[in-house]
Amino acid sequence: MFYAVGLSTIGLGLTMVIKVNNFLIVLGSMAIGGVLGELLNIEGGLKKIGDSIKEGDFSTGFVASSLLFLVGPMTIVGSITAGLTGEGSIIYMKSLLDAISSVVLASMYGFGVMLSAISVLIVQGSIVIFSSKLSFLTHEMYLNDLIAVGGIMVLGIGLKILEIKDTRVGNFLPALFVSPLLVFIISRF
Repeated sequence: MFYAVGLSTIGLGLTMVIKVNNFLIVLGSMAIGGVLGELLNIEGGLKKIGDSIKEGDFSTGFVASSLLFLVGPMTIVGSITAGLTGEGSIIYMKSLLDAISSVVLASMYGFGVMLSAISVLIVQGSIVIFSSKLSFLTHEMYLNDLIAVGGIMVLGIGLKILEIKDTRVGNFLPALFVSPLLVFIISRF
């Protein structure tokens, strides 16, 4: 199961990267987001929480499950659709897929996977609440590069799960906010 999850995670990351519009935006987002994440020491903060809980690999479980559950078109399109129209079928389908994935991840990483529900609630809830202001994220121009940034991080998670490279994926989380900003800036020129 361990290798199946790791390899599937890498496969998912690759499929997310394939639809990229502008790889320079992805690279810029990862570079700027990585620097911000290192300055904020996001991964270190997650490790401290995990050390205090001392159950499983908290930071890997939290970051891996949060990214898998939040970085994708179903999250963005589903949340915005639910917020604008009240129709939640995309979110319901996504929830079922997330539930299945969470069982496998929790068996490997423990409590951090369960706490990722908080990040899902905050991010998806915020998108639903602010859907009228965030509907621009459903446009291909923004969505494809944002998903590609997430795909690069998911690839890093796959490498970590397979113990090929211990990537500090958590420190790249700000890249998810940098990507739409860079797309907006570049679209103005």
